[in-house]
Amino acid sequence: MWWQYLLVFIGSFLFDVLPFPLPPAFTIMVFLQILYGLNIWWVVAIGVTGSIVGRYLLTLYIPLFADRIFKKSKNEDVQFLGDKMRESGWKGQIAILAYTLLPLPTTPLFVASGIARLNSAYFIPVFFVGKFTSDAISVHLGKYVSENTESIIALGFSWKSISSLILALIILSAVLFIDWRSLIQKKKFVLNFRIWKKS
Repeated sequence: MWWQYLLVFIGSFLFDVLPFPLPPAFTIMVFLQILYGLNIWWVVAIGVTGSIVGRYLLTLYIPLFADRIFKKSKNEDVQFLGDKMRESGWKGQIAILAYTLLPLPTTPLFVASGIARLNSAYFIPVFFVGKFTSDAISVHLGKYVSENTESIIALGFSWKSISSLILALIILSAVLFIDWRSLIQKKKFVLNFRIWKKS
């Protein structure tokens, strides 16, 4: 039924449009694929499309969100990091591809890209290749390993999902609290926790 594939799209979209780390979108893909016995390749294609639309919208609205809650100096610092990433050209894209191929949350990557106002044409195609590859593997493995719905629900609360959530929070904290100009220009590691705008 078409509505079941629509659920795959909506679920993947909602997991990836929010600015804070959630379980990876492939967990909802695996859950719905097993629950409804859906075609794996359609689930991967539709799920990855939902993820990409969600991540793209995240990069569009996160700069407005960042301007309201972070000091101007923190926004400029992350934009400086984005400029350095853009300057590295294909090396930066290979780094993005490698990151998306690993079982790591991509929320910090897109929050940083959005705040840095990187052109989505720079990273979305590479993200698509990595996301499609890693999600295809994950959905196939999920189908192979999981014989019932209970084990898929348990997957969302496994040590892997909890550790990836912790790792995502650490990476996001690094993007926000490290003074990237000092680190890149002066080779000096500085933490700055005064990034929030005063109300």
